[in-house]
Amino acid sequence: MKLTVIGYWGGFPAPVSATSSYLLEKDGFSLLIDVGSGALSRLQQFKHVLDIDAVILSHYHHDHVADIGVLQYAWLVQSYVVGNKDILPIYAHTEDREGFNKLTHEYTEAIAYNPSETLTVGPFQIDFLKTKHPVPCYGMRITDGEKVLVYTADTSFQEEWISFSRDADVLITDCNFYEDQDGSQAGHMTSIEGATIAREANVKELILSHLPQYGNRQELVEQASKVFAGSIQLAEEGLTWGK
Repeated sequence: MKLTVIGYWGGFPAPVSATSSYLLEKDGFSLLIDVGSGALSRLQQFKHVLDIDAVILSHYHHDHVADIGVLQYAWLVQSYVVGNKDILPIYAHTEDREGFNKLTHEYTEAIAYNPSETLTVGPFQIDFLKTKHPVPCYGMRITDGEKVLVYTADTSFQEEWISFSRDADVLITDCNFYEDQDGSQAGHMTSIEGATIAREANVKELILSHLPQYGNRQELVEQASKVFAGSIQLAEEGLTWGK
């Protein structure tokens, strides 16, 4: 499977970029994980909007779902332009019923996932972990039967991440704060906390994402490397992992 980072900022996007959104592909199937602010514009450099086979959402904060509405418009417009009549499934939890109901539109359909069960979407099997965040949010462990990717979504540190991430090939971790800060009240992690999960879970590679808009972000990598000896990368648009 192949991962492409589409958006990686926390809160709001910097110019010419996007907040949380990731494209996961396998055998011609394309799964979009979260659709943050600016994501639809940036996505089209890598994939036509009609070539997305499914969407899955971690939670309903705007920096993860802001472009759902324009994605729905895109599918509506394309239905007239090219005669597309397919319905795009959008998988999400139902603990925010108002947010969930908005996912159904003329050419999109909201589909509830049960966080206590493994979800199969195309070639991917997805397990969930409820995060520590001000609203219900679910991280994901995704496998294609060969490789394992873990996405923490938005979360403050919790021990459960270690077992959930055990031996993953890549961990995409919330890194909204620097090591000398405390992100727990905001429901986010520091560079050190994400790196601690990577080390204790024996993951192979770490991608720091949901990044702050201030400071020298290269310091996040330097801080994380004091804890985790494996490969560490800052998320950036177009960064790919796998094949």
